[in-house]
Amino acid sequence: MNPFTTHTGLVVSLDRANVDTDQIIPKQFLKRIERTGFGEFLFWDWRRNEDGSENPDFELNRPSAKGASVLLARRNFGSGSSREHAPWALEDYGFRVVVAPSFADIFYNNCFKNGMLPIVLSETQVDDLFDRAERHAPYHLTADLDKQRLTDEHGLDIPFEVDPIRRHSLLNGLDDIGMTLAHADKISAYEAAHGVA
Repeated sequence: MNPFTTHTGLVVSLDRANVDTDQIIPKQFLKRIERTGFGEFLFWDWRRNEDGSENPDFELNRPSAKGASVLLARRNFGSGSSREHAPWALEDYGFRVVVAPSFADIFYNNCFKNGMLPIVLSETQVDDLFDRAERHAPYHLTADLDKQRLTDEHGLDIPFEVDPIRRHSLLNGLDDIGMTLAHADKISAYEAAHGVA
């Protein structure tokens, strides 16, 4: 997993609440066994028309959204089933940061385990970001995980909170296995002391 320290990226606004994991990555695309290749199926039912062509009205299909790596969303993002494929699809598409007033717990945890930073802000702060994204298009945000600050080029500078263990893991690019391997010397010492082969 790649470490996350600071990321500046183009913002795309998804002005919808309760976006669930089946909308993020529909179930028919869950047959892959790799973690990669899901980006092309992200928000499939919204991005595509019934004939498979691109829906030009969907936020991610607009030319102004090309290359976006910061997703601005509404409350309860990532609700529904606990599929880890949802952050896989977002990350594979190119997103590194998702900002919303609230996230479903499992989705929120899965973001950290897959190298993405979910940032929780108040409804008022998110409303302001939607307004800024419209007024200052193309709009960029900088997420600094080390300082836990979200800034833009127009005077925005707000703090955000991240659990210290999740913050440490993401800053150092450690998933669950990486966190365990950080204690490899202690594991080896225990195995040697207890005759574990």
